Amino acid sequence: MPDLYPFLLLPIFDERPWGVRDLRPIYTKVVKEPIGESWLTWGESCIANGPFAGRKLGEIAQEYQSELVGSAAVYKDRFPLLVKFLFPAEKLSVQVHPDDAGAQRVGQPYGKTECWYVLQAKPEAQVALGLKPGTTLEEFETSIRENRAEELLNWINVKAGDMLYVAAGTVHTIGGGMILVETQQSSDITYRLYDYGRGRELHIKNGIAAIKLDSKAGKVVAGGGCDPNVLVRSPFFQVEKMKLREPLQASVSRESPHIVVAIDGAGIIESPGMEPVSFAKGEAVVVPASVPDYTMRPQWEMEVMRMSLPTGYVAEPQTVLG
Repeated sequence: MPDLYPFLLLPIFDERPWGVRDLRPIYTKVVKEPIGESWLTWGESCIANGPFAGRKLGEIAQEYQSELVGSAAVYKDRFPLLVKFLFPAEKLSVQVHPDDAGAQRVGQPYGKTECWYVLQAKPEAQVALGLKPGTTLEEFETSIRENRAEELLNWINVKAGDMLYVAAGTVHTIGGGMILVETQQSSDITYRLYDYGRGRELHIKNGIAAIKLDSKAGKVVAGGGCDPNVLVRSPFFQVEKMKLREPLQASVSRESPHIVVAIDGAGIIESPGMEPVSFAKGEAVVVPASVPDYTMRPQWEMEVMRMSLPTGYVAEPQTVLG
């Protein structure tokens, strides 16, 4: 089999009723139907460069397993992390994702713990994480049927630079007027609890069963670790952010791949003996776990986020609600 190398992936643009038609400044796209999400590292994501051009990330994971996904991945034949840009113009549905055990009870491999980094936000931008203190599941279920569920959510203001941790089991939604970078377990299992009367299917029974009233969701407290580039570190993912003016050399352990996402500017990823990969704002490069070293070279300045799997025991991050 050919050796693995850094993959440039083509974004998958997902239409959503709450999305936008103008994807600038992340993409130079103005579209007819509203786009809510750009999926960067899904199994169906197509590779754009090198010998595997035109093939899907999920196919390469099945063939190469730990060589791509690393020894820390729970499933060796699935790419472990899904990274997205979110473009909400209106409120998303109120939803909840099950944890691993809950997902496996319905035949899915992963639950869905996620995090949101706020790239841009209007002054009034808000998200909801969890229920208001003292709210019972019975009260919340009643509020859904009475079309007033958003009154019982814990709404918090957000601004650019905030990192929010959304543990599986947390009732949540996102308001309009922001752009987020989402990193999550590679799962698309969602229970929609409330949708403001937009008429889409609800999953109230399964959703109520998945809710945890004591989850660790909230704004991640900055400065909790020794590396100032680390935005969040959890049992499921680590997310960093770096501004590059000079080339940065990096090493990949065989435990995890690296996902490098350009959030501003453009640059090149170089690895010894492999063709360089150019990428720009809105694009992602996956560096397989078997590629030991690479260099990120900005042109002339760029800002990147980098996602990977944690190694060893990692506790949930320290968070605050408010």
